[in-house]
Amino acid sequence: MPKRVLTGTVVSDKTDKTVVVRVERRVKHPLYGKIIKRSKKYHAHDEGNEYREGETVRIEETRPLSKLKTWTVLGRVDTHATPDSTAEAKKPAKAKKSADAEAPEAETAEA
Repeated sequence: MPKRVLTGTVVSDKTDKTVVVRVERRVKHPLYGKIIKRSKKYHAHDEGNEYREGETVRIEETRPLSKLKTWTVLGRVDTHATPDSTAEAKKPAKAKKSADAEAPEAETAEA
């Protein structure tokens, strides 16, 4: 059977070699149909104590490591890398539009 992999946010890193990860899921209310968020906390093994509170990480199910820990941290998820690259791609396009808008005005002023 394949191991489950979840993505969540580290909410605590106070214990040695352990982080607590909150995983949110969206469910539909059975009667009213509204989409609501449900969350669950998982204790995950962090061998090098390298993950800090607030980081988004991926965790994988594993054999029981202690009474509470049955997950290990796979790594960080780059949530900030994607928006930056798209923002940089949009900036030159805006500069071209403003340069094109100024050029016709300059031509009409000369004529």
